[in-house]
Amino acid sequence: MEEANRSVVSEFIFSGLCNSRELQSFLLLPFSMLYLMTVVGNLLVVLLIISDPHLHSPMYFLLANLSFVDFCLSSVTTPKLTTDFLKDNKTISFRGCMSQILCVHFFGGGEMVLLVTMAYDRYVAICKPLHYSSIMDRQKCLWLVLISWIIGFVHAMSQMAMILELPFCGPRVVDSFFCDIPLVIKLACMDTHTLGTLINTDSGVLATTCFILLLISYTYILLTVRLRTKDGPSKALSTCVSHIIVVVLFFGPCIFIYLWPLSTTWVDKFLAVFYTVITPLLNPAIYTLRNKEIKNAVKRLISHDMNSRDNFYISCVIRKSSLFTLILPWLDL
Repeated sequence: MEEANRSVVSEFIFSGLCNSRELQSFLLLPFSMLYLMTVVGNLLVVLLIISDPHLHSPMYFLLANLSFVDFCLSSVTTPKLTTDFLKDNKTISFRGCMSQILCVHFFGGGEMVLLVTMAYDRYVAICKPLHYSSIMDRQKCLWLVLISWIIGFVHAMSQMAMILELPFCGPRVVDSFFCDIPLVIKLACMDTHTLGTLINTDSGVLATTCFILLLISYTYILLTVRLRTKDGPSKALSTCVSHIIVVVLFFGPCIFIYLWPLSTTWVDKFLAVFYTVITPLLNPAIYTLRNKEIKNAVKRLISHDMNSRDNFYISCVIRKSSLFTLILPWLDL
């Protein structure tokens, strides 16, 4: 009888970033530009690494995968957030909400493992340089990337298995701009305290394990460089600073969202924006601005494009000259 009185929720409503209509209109352009920059930046890195033979190494192969994951992670939430700035009724279907949860945890979990893989690559390159080519061969790189995708998928499916069959029959307002698990399970028509703890534990184990492995890797790298070089501290810092910045930017919001959840709504929304919008934009900027090889690849691409245009222009001039030479005798007649 109780089950019969429950109405099935077919869609959820987002509260969005703010309630002010004027502020939402103001935020439309900045967030649209941020997403455009994220797409262009990450896809440019991927295309550069694929097209430039000088970047066909394990480190850049992993970086290309990181940029692709960041592009996908941002595309899960940012387009919906941007279009919702134009709407008064910010709705998402039940299936759409579950898809967002699946994709966020799939790409987020995969990126955590991928960052560990990149730290392992730097560990081998710095601590075992003579064995780098034999340890980080093509087959191992492919397997490491594949493992990161598999772990991300398993993590996402484990999250989905715990919430997919929850009864949603009453409240349907998600106090955010995307379907985040801690907020969605609060809308279920049952006590979800134990389930919420289990879900946070699932995410926490993956995040904590990856973070500890990263700390161990970079600590060992810094100590190794310090012992091997005279200018140890500065040399070590310059070697790994890009990776360390990305790790802090990625894991910082994750810790506050899942391992140390806050009750302040605006803080939660700020961390969610930083995690899903800002971080995917900063990653390619951090790696490219501090990487000479990427800068050189951009210069080679621009130079190649300019040469191609010059060659095309010259060929057009030659063709026109040849055509004029053929026509000129007939004009004289």
